[in-house]
Formats: sequence, structure tokens, C-alpha cells
Amino acid sequence: MGLTVSASALSPATAFVAPTEPSPALRRAQVGAAAPAERAQHVERGASCTAPLAVGVAAGLVGAAASRRSGRSALAKGQGVTVRPHTTPRTLASARVVVCAGAPLEGRKLRVAVVGGGPAGASTADALAQAGVETYLIERKLDNCKPCGGAIPLCMIDEFDLPKDIVDRQVRKMTMISPTNKEVQIGQTLKDDEFIGMVRREVLDDYMRQRAKKNGATLINGLFMGMTMPQQKGESYVLTYNDYEGEDGNARKGEKKTLEVDVVVGADGANSRVAKEIGAGDYEYAIAFQERMKIPENKMDYYKDRAEMYVGEDVSPDFYAWVFPKCDHVAVGTGTVIDKKGIQRYQQGIRDRAAVRIEGGEIIRVEAHPIPEHPRPWRVKDGAILVGDAAGYVTKCSGEGIYFAAKSGRMCAATIVKNSEQGTRLIDEADLMEHIREWDAKYGPTYLVLDLLQKVFYTSDAARESFVELCEEEYVQKVTFDSYLYKTVQGNDPVGDMKLGWKTLSSLYKFNNQKTPDPMRTLA
Repeated sequence: MGLTVSASALSPATAFVAPTEPSPALRRAQVGAAAPAERAQHVERGASCTAPLAVGVAAGLVGAAASRRSGRSALAKGQGVTVRPHTTPRTLASARVVVCAGAPLEGRKLRVAVVGGGPAGASTADALAQAGVETYLIERKLDNCKPCGGAIPLCMIDEFDLPKDIVDRQVRKMTMISPTNKEVQIGQTLKDDEFIGMVRREVLDDYMRQRAKKNGATLINGLFMGMTMPQQKGESYVLTYNDYEGEDGNARKGEKKTLEVDVVVGADGANSRVAKEIGAGDYEYAIAFQERMKIPENKMDYYKDRAEMYVGEDVSPDFYAWVFPKCDHVAVGTGTVIDKKGIQRYQQGIRDRAAVRIEGGEIIRVEAHPIPEHPRPWRVKDGAILVGDAAGYVTKCSGEGIYFAAKSGRMCAATIVKNSEQGTRLIDEADLMEHIREWDAKYGPTYLVLDLLQKVFYTSDAARESFVELCEEEYVQKVTFDSYLYKTVQGNDPVGDMKLGWKTLSSLYKFNNQKTPDPMRTLA
């Protein structure tokens, strides 16, 4: 749930072609050694920033402006900027090795189990099944209702071929509300056909799962319990799960079953069991808490095409709180990393701040869930790989995860299909690492910039007041919305970047040196 600028896809480059099939150990060593050199040849500059659903990101464009300028002329031509590789003589150990796929599969296709049926898992399974790979999608919570703002960028609708009616609300107005209740209206730069889509996760996730099933994936209503790792090359993973398909899918007690596959994709969220099985390591996480509220019709009319973001120490010490519209109700929530035990206090804070606009609301559902703050230390091991929240692909500052989850799943599936030659050959860790390198090169700068942005603007109420003031700038609004809606750099220029940089510094100085804070305003 946030705004983002993304880079264009990388294209592989071949430095050395191995004359014969190397051993698995050699393949891993060669690919690992090649990673730094490959990154040096394919660093794309100029696509690097994401900000909160309400424009916070555009302010972060200041930090990335300098690096973008060097790549702007190339981006205008639809090309990335290639950094000249180092001049150290190339050796076999440092060369990228292009190897053939693994052993051919006789009489069957590659078998892949995708654990988790959210946007990441469903998009992975869908792409694999369409390519002819034998695909199993395991999901227990088929009525999943993750506590999520539910915002998706406009480009996701076309990119993932989503039906327009899956969007509950088309948000064209965004209100940023400072710690003193100063309101800044943003969205004036949007065209008539542009909007931020608001969806319910239970609707979106189910649609994507059912489409994967229709395209050939086997959907299993089951709870993944664990797996036995292969002991030698060519052996299968043996997954154990509780099957709840009995009694027409309404069984309360699962039947223990096993499944043998060649590849495992962990898309089972922040508490990923697959990540634990492969020793992927821990990461810092936030707690998101959200209440679905049915509010009076006259108040719901205010939110028909509007979303609100509140910042302040009373609603979150390091994040933001929100009121986002759904089909016939609003989602009111907040999140925090540094004070998880205080989440109930911050939820009361957003209730109090938004009271005049949600007064008379009836709580119809309460949701809470962990949200990762950065990628896991390890995301691949042998024939197992993580995507989406399981891998840690949620942006800081904005908390956007839906688009990146679906995108990581599709990119991972494309790598599996390519390296297995349409599912006809086995693949291993070296093949899967190709996806990790591609993802990090494409979106790594986005996560870095948003981390810095959060550290600058979400640390004090004075900084938050400055942040909201910056959102009044038309340039900030245009660049942010264009970047978020289309996941590409649009509209920025050196003069605008310089003005915004000066405005940012001036605003931060003013609020941090203000002896008497502004009084709390009353919301209209």
C-alpha cells in the first residue's frame, strides 16, 4: 500500500560459455562468483523510489535525483544505463557461466509446489501452469482476509489482467493529515482515467487462485506442515500437509498427506514455514492492525473516492495510520515496528483522530498480521526459493506489498520456466539464484531509498509536519502519482529536483527549530 518507481527489466549478458556440463558444486561457485560482475554490468540507474500511498515517496525522490540524472537520457530511449566493468583481467572464476539445464525429465514435467495462495503464490502458480509445468498450489485460508490497506497501482490491473470490477473503489483524492491535523489534499494532477485501486484481499486473492486453477494448477485446500529435503542430486522434496478437502472442502480435521516435487516456492507470508525449513533467517517485522468499520451512509459518501493517511506520534511512532474505503465500509488501521506491544494504543489513536469522520461506525471485522521490513538474509536453498512477504518484499515507509508480491511470483516463475526449458529438465540453486539477482538489481534501490525516507520523515512530529507540507507541492504530487501508478520514472527534471531539495531542507529546518508547536486543528 504505497507509491513506487520501478526499473525496467534486465536482460542477461553472456561472458563465457562452458564447453561441458560442470558439476553442481562448480555451477554454484561460478554463479556466486559471477554475481558482483554481473551486477556491475547491469546496474540500472534512475528507477528507484517508492513512497506512502499518499505521496511520501516523491519527497524521497530528492535523495535519488542525482543518480537518476545520469541515466535519464538512456531511460528516455527505453534503455538502462550500463556501468563500465572493472578493468581487472577476467578469469574463469569471475566469468559468468551459461550452462545447459539439468538432467532431462523422462515421461513427465517438472513438478513445483507453491506454498501460499496470496498474490505471490497465485501469480507464481498461474504462470507455471500456463507454461505446462506440473504445479500444486497449497493454501489453507481460502477466505484469506489479510489486514492490508488493499491499494494497488493502476498498472497492475492491465499487467496482471485483473477485471475492473475487482476494484471496490477508484481513489482519485488522497488526504494527508499531519500531527496537528493540517490537511493536504493531493491528487489534482491525476487524469480523468487515472486512479488508485482499492481492493479487498479476500476477493483479489481468491480471483487469482481460481484463475491459476483454471489454467492448470492443482489447488489444494491444505496446511503445509513441513518437508523432507533431498539428500542428493535428483531426489525429490517430500512435503507433508494436512488436507482439508473432505466434506466438500469444509473438513475441520485435516488428513495427513505427502507430496513429492522437484521445486518448492515459499509464498506463505511473513511467518513462512518454508523459510524456516530452509534456514532463511529472521528479519525485522511490523505489526499491522486494522478494523473494518461500517459507517453511516452520509459519512461513507465522503470516502467514495477518497483515502486518508494520518501521521503523528499518537497513531504510530514509525509508520502511518489510514482510513481506506472498501465496497460498503472503511478500513481503519495502523502499524509499527518499534513498539509492537503498543499497537492497541495506536489503533485507539487513529480512532480518536478520525472520530469526526467515522463516528457511529460499527466494527465488523478485526485483523492483525506481521509485515516484513526487509528481505530475508537467504531466499534460496537448493531447489527451494521464497517470494512475496516470505522473502521480505514489502517496501518500508509506504508498506506496499501487493504489487511486489505478485511481481516477484511472476518473475520467479519465468526463471523456472526458462531454466527448466518449459518444465522438461531439472533445475537447482544456481538456476533459482538468477531470479534473486534479477530482483535485487531491479528493485533493490527502491527498498534502500524508502528505508532512508522513513528514517528522515517518520522519526519525530516535527519531521512529519515537514513531510505533509512537502506534499502540497504540485511537482511532488505529479512525480509521486505517475511513479506509483505506472511503476516507472515520469515527469521529473533537474530544476524540479533542485527546487524540491531546497524545499525539503527548508521545511525540515523550520519545523525542527520551531519553539512553539502549532496548535491541534479540528478536522472538518
